[in-house]
Amino acid sequence: MLAAAPAVRADSLALNLPAGTLGQQVTALAREARSSIVVPDAGLWARRMPALRGRLSIEAALAALARRAGARVERIGSVGWRLVPAPVARVRPPRPRRSGRAVAPAPPPQPADIIVTASKRDTTRDHFAGQVATVSGKELERGGAGGTNRLVQRLTSVTSTYLGAGRNKLFIRGIADSSFTGPTQATVGQYYGDLRLSYNAPDPDLRLADLASVEVLEGPQGTLYGAGSLGGLIRLVPNPVELDRATGSIVVGAVATTHGRPGYDAQAVVNLPIVADRVAVRLVGGHNVEGGYIDKPLLGRTDVNRTTIDGGRATLHVDLAGDWSAELIGIGQRIRGDDSQYADRDGPPLTRSAPVTEGFSADYAQGQLVVSGRIGEVKLRSTSGITAHDLRERYDATAPGGPPRVFEQTNRTRMQANETRAWQTAEDGSGWLAGISYIHNRSRLLRLLGDANGRRQPTTGVINGVTEWTAYGEGSFRPIGRLLVTAGLRATHSRLDGRGADVAVDRRPVFLADAEARRTQTIILPAAAALFDASPRLKLFARYQQGFRPGGLAIEGDTVRQFRNDRVATIEAGARYVAPAFDLRLTGARAAWRNIQADFIDGTGLPSTANIGNGRLWTLEAAAGVRPIDGLRVEGALSLNDGRISEPSSELVALAVATQAAPGPESARMMALARLEQIPNIAGVTTRLGAIYEARVGEGDLTVDGWARYIGPSRLGVGPVLGQRQGSYVDTEVTARFAIGRFGLSATVANLLDTRGNRFALGTPFTTGRDQVTPLRPRTFRIGIDARF
Repeated sequence: MLAAAPAVRADSLALNLPAGTLGQQVTALAREARSSIVVPDAGLWARRMPALRGRLSIEAALAALARRAGARVERIGSVGWRLVPAPVARVRPPRPRRSGRAVAPAPPPQPADIIVTASKRDTTRDHFAGQVATVSGKELERGGAGGTNRLVQRLTSVTSTYLGAGRNKLFIRGIADSSFTGPTQATVGQYYGDLRLSYNAPDPDLRLADLASVEVLEGPQGTLYGAGSLGGLIRLVPNPVELDRATGSIVVGAVATTHGRPGYDAQAVVNLPIVADRVAVRLVGGHNVEGGYIDKPLLGRTDVNRTTIDGGRATLHVDLAGDWSAELIGIGQRIRGDDSQYADRDGPPLTRSAPVTEGFSADYAQGQLVVSGRIGEVKLRSTSGITAHDLRERYDATAPGGPPRVFEQTNRTRMQANETRAWQTAEDGSGWLAGISYIHNRSRLLRLLGDANGRRQPTTGVINGVTEWTAYGEGSFRPIGRLLVTAGLRATHSRLDGRGADVAVDRRPVFLADAEARRTQTIILPAAAALFDASPRLKLFARYQQGFRPGGLAIEGDTVRQFRNDRVATIEAGARYVAPAFDLRLTGARAAWRNIQADFIDGTGLPSTANIGNGRLWTLEAAAGVRPIDGLRVEGALSLNDGRISEPSSELVALAVATQAAPGPESARMMALARLEQIPNIAGVTTRLGAIYEARVGEGDLTVDGWARYIGPSRLGVGPVLGQRQGSYVDTEVTARFAIGRFGLSATVANLLDTRGNRFALGTPFTTGRDQVTPLRPRTFRIGIDARF
């Protein structure tokens, strides 16, 4: 955990550090001395400490803290220090004296005071009025660096579609729109540091390698993060560049999948100082091959869905004069999927009767320039970036009894963005934040349809552009000692433009007015929250927040039409209790969703987008952790969601009735409406039970991490054509790692029960009459070796 401030006072400090954890004391010391103090070991951070008072230099204060905590002080450049556990000599314990006087056991470790960096003003968890889930990078990499699915496995509030790596859509807390990759913006904001990963493209599925943590903020985050965070926010927090020493790590793993082909993964991290204490670079690279397990008898091929993922990051950090620094960041990833991972529900297990190849590719690149510093007590940060995201997909479009046909869709997205903000935060959580941002995003969705082995003709596509200028602010204060009140406001002015692409020549005169659109809109997003300190361990909060997505143009048949922006308003209340041996989180929320943007199947069998009406969602979440014995933590979580389309649009009702076979008009309408109510892709219930055990075994450290996750039933999409059921399965995994010094050996078994299940009921929208499932990857074994240097 990093307690950050950039300058060091050379003179002595008048210190009054009350008794508490080492983390609390170094946070106060770093703030007073304007220094950087790193305590990477969670147990050391949580160690109980007596009070420290007097006039001391920072070096003397750190030495005193280290001596009391059993730690060692290491210098980091000219303005920072690191506290690490001191080596412990292995001695024979003395025999107990006959007096029978017992030695008091060491107190259990206290929970660390986690910093919520996604709050944009480095708010501690104790001062954050909302629910935030933080998953450490060490947990996410325990079985080898994976993608976003590793995060989904850890949390019940985050769900995903399962079209394949780089093609999925993420959802948080029941805010889900559709199953397809279309012109709509995602409902979850995804960020690397301070810059969003994409605007209206699917999850790029970056490998979660060399991260300090991943933060998930639940509920709309529109005031601080703007468009596209209706359900919540996912923020990747990278490990910092180290200016004073060369470090690195290597991880390799071999994977075997039951009923499928083998795979492997490799990852390397290198941190190299270039100019001591001033300039350094950190490099991350990985190569991952996931073996296939789906067969295609009509093509005479087995295990067709092999996927290869190559990617990496590079960060150049430069300490500028005074309190300022700059970072240049580059991110790149390349995904190649030989075929899709869905199967026929009624066919032989793990087989698909598609007569064509349905491969896909996803290319992602982003560059960032980050400048940060302070003026007095005010911190400033400016982040600029450019992003390129290309996704190409092939779908089986073969009609029953017809020749093999293929539908190809290409989504090319280009984005430029900047955010600049200033903030100040006091020790009691009060403070302020002000910022401005600019985003320009343009996406080009192109489509081809034709014979599998012949020429394919272009069908109607669409080009959407959006430019946003934003100003936002937030302030917190304490009207009374235990109550922290926060209010914020965001004003966004957007210019939207769009036009059709490859519109049929004979239809252009008729649909010219629909094929082009330009308009502007201004959105005001307020927010308010209150946090009450019922006790040092119990926090109660209430929160109101909004989120929105801009409108655009969508394709229906061979025409182009507009859809409006949608908006979510959520009110929630919850509680957090954090103690050394037990912690608990409870949240209840209600969301009102107007003009829901969603994708459905139009009358020609192609995916289309429209505003499908208004809806409401109720969410109840609970998560708890307990430490029954030293080294063992048991976790449980439960999410309940009830999402309904309470007022379906007239267009959606007409489509449902038109496609619903029924004996009479009234019965057709009732049956159609019944299938429109549930918001898609969200299970009514999701539960998770996990345990992590850590112990010293001989000369090494053993860690065993296991979990089981149940996902309840849900529906694929909106409308009768997409009414297939999915979900209702149990996923499991166990990982064990044994480390001696700088080397580690790990073993993982995923899907222990070899469950087939149905994660997602869509492989291609053109053969929905042929019932589809996306099974879990069969039981998979991985052996990994890692080393640090």
